[in-house]
Amino acid sequence: MEQVLIGLASGLSKLTDGDEEYLFLAHPEHDGWLRPYLGGACGLLHTRMEYPGQRGVPRLRRALIERLPPNGLRRAVLKSDGTIERTGVDVMHFAVQEAFLTDVPSIYQPHDLQHLHLPELFSRRTRTRRELVYRTHCERAEMVVAMTSWGKRDLVTHYALDPAKVAVVPWGSVLWEYPEPSAQDLAGLRVRLGLGDPFLLYPSQTWPHKNHAGLLEALALIRNRDGVDIPLVCPGTRTSEYRSLEAMMDRLGLRDTTRFPGFVTPLELRGLYALGRALVFPSRFEGWGLPVCEAFSAGLPVACSAVAGLPDLVGDAGLLFDPEDIDQIADSVLRLWSDGALRERLADRGRRRAEEFSFDRTARLFRAHYRRIAGASLEEEDRILLASPPPT
Repeated sequence: MEQVLIGLASGLSKLTDGDEEYLFLAHPEHDGWLRPYLGGACGLLHTRMEYPGQRGVPRLRRALIERLPPNGLRRAVLKSDGTIERTGVDVMHFAVQEAFLTDVPSIYQPHDLQHLHLPELFSRRTRTRRELVYRTHCERAEMVVAMTSWGKRDLVTHYALDPAKVAVVPWGSVLWEYPEPSAQDLAGLRVRLGLGDPFLLYPSQTWPHKNHAGLLEALALIRNRDGVDIPLVCPGTRTSEYRSLEAMMDRLGLRDTTRFPGFVTPLELRGLYALGRALVFPSRFEGWGLPVCEAFSAGLPVACSAVAGLPDLVGDAGLLFDPEDIDQIADSVLRLWSDGALRERLADRGRRRAEEFSFDRTARLFRAHYRRIAGASLEEEDRILLASPPPT
């Protein structure tokens, strides 16, 4: 979510040909990460609403209230605290799944319906809560956003939405908004993470659906079957799932060739894309796939799951495999790792594919939708963007 909002803020900040003002609604104690990317017509609007991730009594009180019968869970659908109404905004864009009730015309982005496709990964209460929140805001919004055509079909099918109400707005890569690492930075990164040359990159938090376990099994298969050790680096916050991944690495004998460095800085992430040989993305479900976009923009060849909206994103610019089939993952990874000519072809296709995905285009397309929903005059560029078929 942080990368998405950074990309949108950067894109809107660089628009100089309109008279709109874009306010990012934020909690005053949790806006430091976004401030560096706001400029031009973009600014902050602070809410009085309680920060949802706040620890302690307020968070506990809210969790308890949601569990009270008979209507406790309905408290999960928040009401506006009046901030946007007092400010007089014309359109509210909920760019993350959590939203609130307001009479201001809104755009809602549920991102994906993973809880319906992989229900075993969610508690019953979480599934029920998501359904309540997602359905409520999909019904109330003037427009619902998907990132791919597959995602649009999924929303229309499961929530019985009018297809005309669901727009496809792809995202892009935010790598180029991050600091560029120097040769010294890259050398320091190698030392800190104990990186060899080269390595396979998979940036992702260790959620179960990200399928790190399947990837580890595939790497062990490649080593045992083909005699090839492939180093793997997996930056991203370690969730509770990481404990089982540690045990798996020990069981498969992959400790020496696998790195889970945890959360890395934007500078370090850009450095890993510069140093990696290829990106693998074995996720079992995705609404989009930001690392794939980042790899395309960085000239890194890609092997990726053929699930949900990922084939729409990848096109012919990467190898596709079934994430439930360890042999397919292993075969794709080994081809990408061993075939230099293939890597060159895919990297070139990826660069061309990346030209279709940028947060400049995303920002301009959202601006056209903002203007349309607010009843403002549309420029010729707006009409062209709104009429253009999505690249995904």
